Amino acid sequence: MAQNNDLKIRALNTLRFLSVDMVQQANSGHPGLPMGCAAIAYTIWIRHLRHNPQNPSWPDRDRFILSGGHGCALLYSLLHLTGYDLTLEELKNFRQWGSKTPGHPEYGLTPGVEVTTGPLGQGFTNGIGMAIAEAHLASEFNAPGNEVINHYVYAIVTDGDLMEGITSEAASLAGHLRLRKLIYLYDDNRISIDGPTDIAFTEDRAARFASYDWQVLRVADGNNVEEIDSAIQQAKTDPRPSLIVCRTTIGFGLPTRQATSKAHGEPPGDVELNGAKEKFGWPVEPRFYIPEDVKRHFRLALEKGREWEVCWKSEMDTYRDLQPEKAAELERRLRGELPADWQSAIPVFQTDEKGMATRVASGKVINAMAMKIPELIGGAADLAPSTKTWIDGAPAFESETPVGRNLHFGVREHAMGAAVNGMAVHGGVIPFGATFLAFADYMREPIRLSALSHYPSIWVFTHDSIGVGEDGPTHQPVEHLATLRAIPGMTVIRPADANETAVAWKVAVERRHAPTLLALTRQSVPTLDRSLFAPADGLERGAYVLADLGDGDPELILMASGSEVNLIVEAGIRLAAEAVAVRLVSFPSWELFAGQDQAYRESVFPSMTKTRLAVEAGISMGWERWVGEGGVILGIDRFGASAPCEVVYREFGLSIGNIVKRALQLVR
Repeated sequence: MAQNNDLKIRALNTLRFLSVDMVQQANSGHPGLPMGCAAIAYTIWIRHLRHNPQNPSWPDRDRFILSGGHGCALLYSLLHLTGYDLTLEELKNFRQWGSKTPGHPEYGLTPGVEVTTGPLGQGFTNGIGMAIAEAHLASEFNAPGNEVINHYVYAIVTDGDLMEGITSEAASLAGHLRLRKLIYLYDDNRISIDGPTDIAFTEDRAARFASYDWQVLRVADGNNVEEIDSAIQQAKTDPRPSLIVCRTTIGFGLPTRQATSKAHGEPPGDVELNGAKEKFGWPVEPRFYIPEDVKRHFRLALEKGREWEVCWKSEMDTYRDLQPEKAAELERRLRGELPADWQSAIPVFQTDEKGMATRVASGKVINAMAMKIPELIGGAADLAPSTKTWIDGAPAFESETPVGRNLHFGVREHAMGAAVNGMAVHGGVIPFGATFLAFADYMREPIRLSALSHYPSIWVFTHDSIGVGEDGPTHQPVEHLATLRAIPGMTVIRPADANETAVAWKVAVERRHAPTLLALTRQSVPTLDRSLFAPADGLERGAYVLADLGDGDPELILMASGSEVNLIVEAGIRLAAEAVAVRLVSFPSWELFAGQDQAYRESVFPSMTKTRLAVEAGISMGWERWVGEGGVILGIDRFGASAPCEVVYREFGLSIGNIVKRALQLVR
């Protein structure tokens, strides 16, 4: 027993000092969390976490999230020690160019990192999305005695996480949904960068989470593995999500910096680090020291992981024999493959001068695809009737009906965004989240992280312009398209009519390695007559020639996105009647178009045609790339106004008459 206890203590010290050696060698990083949370992490990973280091994507693994991503040296130490494909050399290259050990964990870069964390509160809420996905799949596919989906989400969360507003939103939702597979361990060290947390954070955190209907447990000594283990065991018996409040010491063991804000985000220095090692009886040299018996102890995860996955595969074999159709369906979803005939569900809309709002068309497409793509699941931030994102015939996802495909996120845009990301990265579901475009800023960080991390999240934003009308400038987005297009890796699509909307959804569903954002109208727009204009599938290339009007090579190119495409169509017809040869270009997605080859881009925008006019009900920034030196942008470089839609458009110069007038000024 003494030997085992000694091994445990040396395993904890290996975690602490391997992590802090990384920080010291990089001369950059955060030593406080790894030293203070080593026992918490050890207990989760050695006593509870079901995972297979040789197959980080095993579908029924438990998920571990380090929500306080600044402490990532601890996570990298765990990954290396348990046998993931992360070498000691990578640890020595911490925070350096080209390494797999960046300054905060990045999904898709480091094997075993489940989500990108660092912006506080995001990992906390990603885990809630994962738990929603797990509960949904389990309810749909598990059979009595044959639970092929059965895993937990563990996280280490911090004071900073709990201070962020997103955490209040997310914890409230998780408690309401009674997501029992969530077990979060709170690093209650009571120190932040500015100093003691009581300078700004004095609420009773335990009482707060109890009010959210979480089980709240306490661990008096965050260095006591047995006490932490007991709390986790108890957490698993409760039908609610659990928060285990662990009293810890930031920078535990650092001679002068322990329990101070200096331990948070600065390398300790050689003297301080060596002093901690001497205090714990640890060799000062060599750095990155891993005792062989400790390494063997951690590497038992390889054998256990293989056994867990073999057992699961055996369970799947039994399931496949008993329920072959459901097993095939589950396996397809877990592979991320779409049904063979799913595209047949995409509706084709008939020409209609009155038309429909693209949000309405989107709702019809969602419901049509939902019949063929059962993993399509999503919801809105208390706006489903307005965003048209309810899947008809399916119940809401609630604690009593986890099989439901409609999520009531409540007025919680930020939490919705991060939860959708968690669902997307979990796998087995295709999630979307919806609200008004003007509220996209409430969820800016999860949108950004979806692009950075290549999550296949789908963002549905309706009420996309001054077309909102009487609700006024608070609800009329003008700068939002530009700011969202500025996010690297984000594909923004603003379809012109119902058929472009259908194609936009096709693009979004097919993009399983990147996020897609749809910007949709509140107001009705005509459904273009595709016998007169190019097919809507041109949207897949980002921009396409709708029509060339008039005789000869085009003198002028009119381009627009979304609801303004109909304006340039009508303006183009008038210009052609005045003997102006004009090209009409629908331009729903800059990003998709930029990804085309030069020959295609030249075919749409011939370099010889320098007279160009772009029209969009948003700020003009960015359009200069496409109109060039000889072009003009007709946009809105101010906030909107409250009035009926058609009045607002007219007063801002977004009228057919004004487009014709500006075009004639350019060509004559």
